[in-house]
Amino acid sequence: MDRILVVGQRASRVSNGATNLDLDIKETPQSISVVSKEQMEQFGADSLNDALDLATGIQVEQVSTNLTQFLSRGFEIKNTQIDGVGLPNGWGLVTNAMDSFGFEKLEVIRGANGLLTGVGNAAGTINYVRKRPTNEEQGQVGITFGSENRRRLEADYSTPFNDSGTWAGRVVAAREDSDSYLRDFESDRSYFYGVVDGQVGENGTLAFGYSWQKADTNNNMWGALSYIDTDGNQIEWDRSASPTQDWTYWNSTTQAGFIDYTHQIGDTWQLKASYNYRTYEHDSKIFMAYSFAGLDPVTHEGLYGWAYKSPYETKAHIGDVTLNGRFDLFGHEQEAMFGASVGRSESIDWYNPTDTTGPQFGPLPGFPFGGDAVEEPVWGERAVYTTLDQRVTRVFGATRLTFTDRFKTILGFNWAEYHRDGVDNDPGTLDTPRTDRNFAPYAGVTFDFTDRITGYANYSYIFQPQDAVDYDRAYIEPSKGTNYEVGVKAEWLDKRLLTTLAWFSAKQEGLATYVATRFMEGYAYGYSRPDDVESRGFEFEATGRLSEYTDLLFGYTQLTMDGGPPTELDDPAPGPTYSWVPRRTANLMLSKRLAGNPAVSFGIGGRWQSDISNKEDYVKYARVRQGSYAVLNAFAAWDITPDLTLRANVSNLTDTKYIQSLYSVSYYGPPRQYALSLDWRF
Repeated sequence: MDRILVVGQRASRVSNGATNLDLDIKETPQSISVVSKEQMEQFGADSLNDALDLATGIQVEQVSTNLTQFLSRGFEIKNTQIDGVGLPNGWGLVTNAMDSFGFEKLEVIRGANGLLTGVGNAAGTINYVRKRPTNEEQGQVGITFGSENRRRLEADYSTPFNDSGTWAGRVVAAREDSDSYLRDFESDRSYFYGVVDGQVGENGTLAFGYSWQKADTNNNMWGALSYIDTDGNQIEWDRSASPTQDWTYWNSTTQAGFIDYTHQIGDTWQLKASYNYRTYEHDSKIFMAYSFAGLDPVTHEGLYGWAYKSPYETKAHIGDVTLNGRFDLFGHEQEAMFGASVGRSESIDWYNPTDTTGPQFGPLPGFPFGGDAVEEPVWGERAVYTTLDQRVTRVFGATRLTFTDRFKTILGFNWAEYHRDGVDNDPGTLDTPRTDRNFAPYAGVTFDFTDRITGYANYSYIFQPQDAVDYDRAYIEPSKGTNYEVGVKAEWLDKRLLTTLAWFSAKQEGLATYVATRFMEGYAYGYSRPDDVESRGFEFEATGRLSEYTDLLFGYTQLTMDGGPPTELDDPAPGPTYSWVPRRTANLMLSKRLAGNPAVSFGIGGRWQSDISNKEDYVKYARVRQGSYAVLNAFAAWDITPDLTLRANVSNLTDTKYIQSLYSVSYYGPPRQYALSLDWRF
């Protein structure tokens, strides 16, 4: 007999998905979208903000140059996961965009997340899936040049450490510098990620990794533009308009690490234990220009300044243990998952007091003005503004029961205890300890009408702790509610294309809704009010391959929203509930390779949204309005050799001018921009 050599090698090295159950998208009774690494590369999505802009039903709200919030189905996405594990965070706020090069894909689970975390609202959950080592040595190096003096370098290398391939490692690095269409704004970002994983004995696997990002900006914006004059008319500004001053900056460092161990128990069960941590710190000098009563229609005077220096630091830790596997019942193989986790985050927000009677806090020249209009104030010694200690303890479980080959259910629960404690510079408000407990059931069913068409329905209870404060700086009570969704998923074209049609309805009570910014002696804060809001509507998504050479992702969302604050009786145009949320949105990614020359590929993508508006607090009944608009992007690529690709990207192809967000009134989005990239794979 010929000699046969058996090599023990990992069949696959992948990060956990969001549900922790062994389900594909078609089997999951919930709406799920995936943004792949290939899609991010094609459309030049080098930050997670840009990548999420590609996903169905997601609104990327760029409320200032350094602050972003994500919306889905009318609400803020308050929960995120990394490799299926949720980290305590700022409950929805993203500070300085993270680089996307270290991630294999993004999963967007829309709707309530009772199956996932047990805390959250009706928006959804974003799961960031990290890159892992590959079984074979491979690498990639890329360089990009683009508009606004944009320069980017990136490298990705993975290799086994031994002949059997049981241990392997991967390192990822990226560096990007850019000017901006905004007056004087500059940014640079450095990113590194390393991961190692391998076999431990016959039944165990171990993985550990670390990531680091330093993101610096100069002449950044805090807040945004004022668009309303004293007559209640909307003012049109140049796209580059910014109130920033030459002494402003926002520099941040983000670090994250993880270690996880998975142990196979027999043929059908496995135990996984993981630990994740994340630290974020920044130092910033920022300047806001705001108005009490609108701007003069002729001189554009009426703005007032507010300067602030704000060092900040937060640390988050979470330990997670899950047990999942399969068992026989009712004549079918069933699946179950049980787990527990403990998470903690600690944050300190400092401020440097200054004289608020100085010119930095008084009336400003007519807008627009230059970066030397206001001199830097004299800052005092750093003092503690607030501290916040958050702890989350969870016990959770889910089982997928198969009653017939066609009819299956998922039953799950989450018990969570959320504790918050802190110290504030205004004693008696934020420094009161608070503990909330909640039991959240989840139920989902699927029925296979045919081998290609599956219907589903789900129910989830909503429980969302909130770190928003009211006018008196007291924390707003947790939001509670219910979420329902029914839908149909179908496979077409020999299962190459998956379509999802979903109807959803959610009721949320006491949802914190931003009102305005309150200015106090030496500091300022945004305050909110609790609203009861209902959202309902439908979504459609088609994703997959139309032919051997054509890929498609198309999504459409339509919703209605009711509730919100009491309407002023004498307001002649009160506007709809949450009027900053577009009621209709659509997204598209269509890419193709030439059948006669597969080395050439091209594609077009983009987003469309219906009109939105937002009522200004300082001018009665005046609204900032943004009409419906579309932003189209395109790419063309040529595989010069199988390992060398030249790609050209154009963003905002039609040079559409639009305000990026009216959630918190923002500034104009970027004009038409170009980029040229060269990638070498080895």
